[in-house]
Amino acid sequence: MEKPNPGPTHAWRAWSKRDRRVGRIGRVEFHDRARVPAYRLWIDFGPLGVKTSSAQLTELYRPEDLEGRTVVAAVNLGPRRVAGFTSEVLVLGVPDAEGRVVLLAVEREVPPGGRVY
Repeated sequence: MEKPNPGPTHAWRAWSKRDRRVGRIGRVEFHDRARVPAYRLWIDFGPLGVKTSSAQLTELYRPEDLEGRTVVAAVNLGPRRVAGFTSEVLVLGVPDAEGRVVLLAVEREVPPGGRVY
């Protein structure tokens, strides 16, 4: 028996359930308890407030490169404990040819908390 194709409607519903927002990194600290080198980030999402994230960005970014930077993050996945730190959002990036995380970026200045669609 052939499996039913969920089709584009199902894919759209799955995509629309994820809340992705633009935020501005305000504070960065090295996450010394993480198994894989990572930073602890405090990100301002405007009306949503400041949220925390543990992000494995140490290969390409220094803390001073990240402070004040606008990032895109999934904000409704629920909090997770990462080596004793509560990570509330998932900062989005893509791997480069060597597998290092490159952050997604917006083309122009936008206010924190803006919805990505």
